[in-house]
Amino acid sequence: MYFLDDSLLPENQEKLVIQVAPYGPQWIPSDSNDIPVTFDEQVQKAVDCYNAGATVLHLHVRETDGKGSKKMSQFNKMIESLQQAVPEMIIQVGGSISFAPEDEGAAASWLDYDTRHMLAELNPKPDQVTIAINSSQMNLCEIMSADDIAGTILEKPEYHQAYSEMVVDAKPSFFIEHLKRLQANDIQPHFMLGNIHQLETVDRLIRKGIYTGPLNLNYVAIAGGSAGIDPSDLIQFTKRCPAGSILTYECLMRSVLPMNTMAIALGMHVRVGIEDNLWGRKSERMSSVQQVEKTVRVARELYRDVATAKEAREIYKIGKKYKSAEETIHQLGMAPNRKLGQRGFTVPGH
Repeated sequence: MYFLDDSLLPENQEKLVIQVAPYGPQWIPSDSNDIPVTFDEQVQKAVDCYNAGATVLHLHVRETDGKGSKKMSQFNKMIESLQQAVPEMIIQVGGSISFAPEDEGAAASWLDYDTRHMLAELNPKPDQVTIAINSSQMNLCEIMSADDIAGTILEKPEYHQAYSEMVVDAKPSFFIEHLKRLQANDIQPHFMLGNIHQLETVDRLIRKGIYTGPLNLNYVAIAGGSAGIDPSDLIQFTKRCPAGSILTYECLMRSVLPMNTMAIALGMHVRVGIEDNLWGRKSERMSSVQQVEKTVRVARELYRDVATAKEAREIYKIGKKYKSAEETIHQLGMAPNRKLGQRGFTVPGH
């Protein structure tokens, strides 16, 4: 991203896109009174978040017993209902599907590649599916305090251990094939990146023509294998993102609010919801809807306009595809690939 002298003035910034993740697959219903369980409750939660100001819904699906669903038929049913209930909202399916352990003491794990590839075959199609790049540790507990997990299943040692040991399995054999399938079915990938090295891999995928399209990114600052909450790392990652990309900040627990306030001030976008954070003030629960409402108030205090759903679709470039690596590089404002025999630095636009 380029920061010119006037880049921090809100009238020069894109309108704010608010992602919401209200389903929290790692939590069980007893962890919070804000976890929707029944089918109707899950749909209504999306409606309530949309009415509060969220324009992107990060979707996971639960069975009636409260456990995360792995059934594609349930995802299809949910997407169909959501497209009727909140037709303008961007539906973003979480690519992990469900990483919750099945039983006490069992591992918390991402599903196998064949199952995750099935997300490219959902019918009706979601607008986006999130995608992880490069395998990494995903220790959800590393920066959580006793206050963060108070009253939740993570107080149990066996569950704490399960989520501490979780690994994101995302080898090239997965993400290259997954990108091909998503693009073939006109589903936009949303890249979930925990560090600059993963961003560099995405850069190479674009330069090789493996991915040709708009670049929507989440900076996943949850530590334990991803970036932590040091603002200097956040700034460095932001600076490394192509000027034409769309960047959203994602964090954990009570760090969400200060991180998101920085995002809003810098002209980036934000994610909220109980999947990431259960708290407002210390020891005070905060629902997903309340988190959206809080974000809207912060944006207004900073004079940053909040995008409508139609505007969010335009900002995310939903439905856009590019024909080649060269077109993608140009649209994203990246320096062009080096031509045969070319010396020196390559310059965008040349």
